[in-house]
Amino acid sequence: MSQITKKAMASSLKKLLETKTLSKITVGDITDDCEINRHTFYYHFQDIYDLIDWIYKNETEKFLKENDTYETWQQGVRALFEYALANKSFILNTYHSISKEYLIEHLYQVTYNLLINVVEEQAKGMHVDEKYKKFIADFYKYAFVGMAIDWIDQGMNHDYESLIFNLSTLIEGDFHKALLRFEGKY
Repeated sequence: MSQITKKAMASSLKKLLETKTLSKITVGDITDDCEINRHTFYYHFQDIYDLIDWIYKNETEKFLKENDTYETWQQGVRALFEYALANKSFILNTYHSISKEYLIEHLYQVTYNLLINVVEEQAKGMHVDEKYKKFIADFYKYAFVGMAIDWIDQGMNHDYESLIFNLSTLIEGDFHKALLRFEGKY
């Protein structure tokens, strides 16, 4: 029942963001739309920003976990872009508000989780210190998220497929090459 209530509040917030900016939405607007009381909202979330954080984590976690290998990371990135387009008002409104850091932090976190799994997979059988694996994942995380933020800044209007293709072309084989450079260094 708890997940159903959280999903209902998430849907309400998204619906409200179709016609209002985030700064104009109150907890009361969400609870009125859901036909629940304020106590129920605060039982689940500290504030609207906590709800936003939950939405990002809950709605993107599954498809990224399913695509966290070297062979499938492009599908994970594609799913992230498709999620963004399907939730364009939500993404743009949260991005262009004071909660921008929630979106950016979430992008960093999910991208890092995806990339560290790819790096770990590519490092099997190699002797690479964890700090170098983390460095490689961080390096690509910043590149990926930077490109995604640029895409959002431009209104999410240009083709993300060419972005994924260009990223894939640019880094094909680079995870393994980077690991080889760090192998045996401590």
